[in-house]
Amino acid sequence: RGRRQAGYGLLTDPQGRPVAVEVFPGNTSDPESFKTATTRVRTDFGIDRLIMAGDRGMITGTRIADLRKLDGMDWITALKAPAIAKLAKDGGPLQMSLFDTQNFAEIAHPDYPGERLVCCHNPVLAADRARTREELLADTEKDLAKIQAPAAAGRLKDPDKIGIRIGKVINKRKVGKHFITEVTGDSLTWRRDQDKIAGEAALDGIYVIRTSVTSGILDAAGVITAYKNLKYVERDFRITKADDLDLRPIHHYLAGRVRGHVLICMLACYLTWHLRQALA
Repeated sequence: RGRRQAGYGLLTDPQGRPVAVEVFPGNTSDPESFKTATTRVRTDFGIDRLIMAGDRGMITGTRIADLRKLDGMDWITALKAPAIAKLAKDGGPLQMSLFDTQNFAEIAHPDYPGERLVCCHNPVLAADRARTREELLADTEKDLAKIQAPAAAGRLKDPDKIGIRIGKVINKRKVGKHFITEVTGDSLTWRRDQDKIAGEAALDGIYVIRTSVTSGILDAAGVITAYKNLKYVERDFRITKADDLDLRPIHHYLAGRVRGHVLICMLACYLTWHLRQALA
């Protein structure tokens, strides 16, 4: 509070080599900065055909609708959890049998016309999500027990107050959908909703990449690699932001000097990339 803000976006090539950086006013949303980056890359670098890869928060459905209007623009991003569940529901095209022989498969769906959906299954990620879910459920039950005890002892009698405290507990870890609670007078009981837990667990470790890039340019494995290469830009953004270069704090007030400061940090990141390659 009380400090001016600036946003910045880093663009890299597929290998994570910094290509450009842009500075935005602090209240600029990610989708708006993405739109600006798309325009700048095409005009500044004279690129006629461009594939933009971004995460689910950056390349949203709205942004894809905008990209469809531009000639020579393709995208690679991923579906959010509700969209993945919809593909798997009621015998849909996303079924675990797809992964019997390998951990990825390509499907199509009328909700995504002109796009390819590459489904991936990561067993390590599945195990990690299962472990995390169980930890969150167990921790929530411990907190619910702390409400149950005073209610049973008669120290907490108002059902409305009990309900408010329950809401705070189950929403704290975003697992409210997995519990069925019941408040009767001054008593509290709960149980896990095993059907919902099983439904979510069935999709553990599964993610779906959506892309408009044709198979003649990138096959399914190439699409997966391109999406996973986001780790490089995320690494360089982290290096610029905090790990090594410490872009913040910015002790400048004039717009040109702020932009110069960010540019110098991007150039330092560029040198770091080359050093990493040379010393590998």
